[in-house]
Amino acid sequence: MRAPWTRRRRLLPGLLALACLATVAVAAAVPLSTPSARAADPVLVLDATFEDGTTQGFRPRADETVAVSSAVAHGGTRSLLTSCRSASWQGPAIDLLDEMVEGTRYTLTVWVRLAAGESPGQVRLSVQRDSGGTSAYDQVVGDTAVTADTWVRLSGTYVLAHDVDGVSAYVETAGGTADLHIDDFTMAYQPTKPVQTDIPALREVLAADFPIGAAIGNRQIIGDQAVLLRRHFDTVTPGNALKWDATQPTEGAFRWADADTQVGFAADNGLAVRGHTLVWHQQTPAWVFTDTDGTPLTSDPADKALLLSRLEAHIRAVVGRYGDAIGVWDVANEVIDENQSDGLRRSRWYEISGLDYLRTAFRVAREVAPTAKLYINDYNTNVPAKRDKLRDLVTRLRAEGVPIDGVGHQMHVNVQWPAIAETEAMLQAFIPLGVEQQVTEMDVSIYVADNESFPTPPADRLLTQAYRYRDLFALYRRYADELTSVTLWGLADDDTWLDTFPVARKDAPLLFDTELQAKSAYWGIVDPTRIDPTPTPTASPTVSPTVSPTASPTATPTTGLDTCRATYTVTNQWPGGFQASLRITNTGVSAHDGWTVRWRFPDGQLISQLWNGTVRQDGPEVTVTPTSWNSALPAGGTVEFGFLAGWKTSNNRPVGFTLDGLTCTTG
Repeated sequence: MRAPWTRRRRLLPGLLALACLATVAVAAAVPLSTPSARAADPVLVLDATFEDGTTQGFRPRADETVAVSSAVAHGGTRSLLTSCRSASWQGPAIDLLDEMVEGTRYTLTVWVRLAAGESPGQVRLSVQRDSGGTSAYDQVVGDTAVTADTWVRLSGTYVLAHDVDGVSAYVETAGGTADLHIDDFTMAYQPTKPVQTDIPALREVLAADFPIGAAIGNRQIIGDQAVLLRRHFDTVTPGNALKWDATQPTEGAFRWADADTQVGFAADNGLAVRGHTLVWHQQTPAWVFTDTDGTPLTSDPADKALLLSRLEAHIRAVVGRYGDAIGVWDVANEVIDENQSDGLRRSRWYEISGLDYLRTAFRVAREVAPTAKLYINDYNTNVPAKRDKLRDLVTRLRAEGVPIDGVGHQMHVNVQWPAIAETEAMLQAFIPLGVEQQVTEMDVSIYVADNESFPTPPADRLLTQAYRYRDLFALYRRYADELTSVTLWGLADDDTWLDTFPVARKDAPLLFDTELQAKSAYWGIVDPTRIDPTPTPTASPTVSPTVSPTASPTATPTTGLDTCRATYTVTNQWPGGFQASLRITNTGVSAHDGWTVRWRFPDGQLISQLWNGTVRQDGPEVTVTPTSWNSALPAGGTVEFGFLAGWKTSNNRPVGFTLDGLTCTTG
């Protein structure tokens, strides 16, 4: 019989360390080119099955009803039913304060199903943190399609990285107030291995070349993560804590807790800090671009003056707070759109103020931090079109006296892209400008296509990744006189943005694995003789980058009419769900700016997540509009997006594809 409710005691630190040391001793003899030894079994902390007839610690978040039900069950004969909900955020919650240890990575899993008779909807699994009378909310599993006919598994990882007075996990819906069942909730953690102290420190290996850095959050400055960070890195970049939505979510109301904590950790441990970022078209609160009455700002002189005054006030507050503690700032981030004739991204910043937002940002940053290095930062700067547009902009602004000290190359790449020669051309292009250069956000995805997904990283991909790190760092070291630092966008594979972008799947893009152990990629930098030999440099790619938003050209249109072609592909399917992609090709002679794509599902399919666009679904009718970076669709160009969706009885292809009202051919 299944146990109805279990609370497992955590292992004592000493015993856990001994167990992990034994595991490491076995793993040390494994060749680098083969998969690592089997990890220790997870430790189950909570297991709620509701078979004893109690709610087993689950409670309502407000005045809804939470009670054991025998109507349906995922396992056994009972589940937990939440009914009488009056808001989408209401749902079953369980307090975890006595169970969660700060800095430990937990896997939270729950099975969800709507009550009989409820229409299909979307559910998510979240965590609420309470501290000092305020609450914060972290999403563990995003919106997921659910019906009354099938159980759906929600499973994600969570690390408590804040001091809290309370913490709870809960299930909610994306909208509506449908009754819902949950069952078989578990919380477990994977015992970790100790940080390796018998391998060379990255910062020491690269000391003669350039400082090496990592992007961090609160998670990376506690426990073993902090040990790893201190051992191997010279610099840190707060990944989110210094962005506008984190520091000033509402006008004049600043929040400094996370940024202060991360910058303070760096100061206490002798780490330099890169400030990221002051101006960006994303993660900027909506109020920045609206009048006091909520009306969107325009390019009217008064509106422009208001926007620039807000920008100046924000920079003076943020940069002024940290003074000499932050020696480098990404003043402006991702301002280039190579698809525009002038190369400038049509962000709200640009639409309202033209280039004056950049002039203002750099001027004010220099006034507040006269000794700091001020950078303009962008992705895909190895792509010739984007590289040249950025170089032209930097040349123009510096000629005007705008104090741009350096150019940041993000370098979000993959195991097949870009070519080493293309990357070298990127570095060479900016040398004549007399600016500093830094690699600011590097990671190397193991994926080369959106339709790939691996349960565990294949050994051959990890080895290819090691070659890629080897060759790129060999290039960086040849240009050490030009590069003043290289930063990796993360510390280890247990916490990477690529797990959710551009597709929800486990990636492994960094030098240390999910157990904080050095990978072949690490040895590719530190001692390439430790990995199997391969020709240098690695072969030029035949696959375009998954993170590149650049529209790729297709065949020249053969018609003088405005026409389009839709290519729909189901890349993966399982009971109740599937993953698909749609490529729209502009086969006409006119460009489409701010395009709209529509189609119709024939079998009640329901999209739960879409990337590279913004989706709206009304019954069977689906409408997708662009993101800020792929709104231009030139003649002969393509745009592609993918999505996850649910299905019930069948999953036939959608029909009625249109581009801005034009009927598209399929194929």
